Amino acid sequence: MNEDTLKGQWKQLQGRVKQQWGKLTDDDLTAIKGDRDVLLGKIQEHYGRTREDAMKDVDRWLQAEGIR
Repeated sequence: MNEDTLKGQWKQLQGRVKQQWGKLTDDDLTAIKGDRDVLLGKIQEHYGRTREDAMKDVDRWLQAEGIR
């Protein structure tokens, strides 16, 4: 995935991220700023997922969103 694409579209994606991962707070979304690694960490933190599982979830979601 192109990191620049995620960062560039982050403002538009925040609502859809919140729909997908509802435990993420507005403060989390602000902190993520389109950074995939930070997103992965927040998913791990809020959902108790392993890094590998969080990566799979994010990759599937990005592909479904047409970002990948």
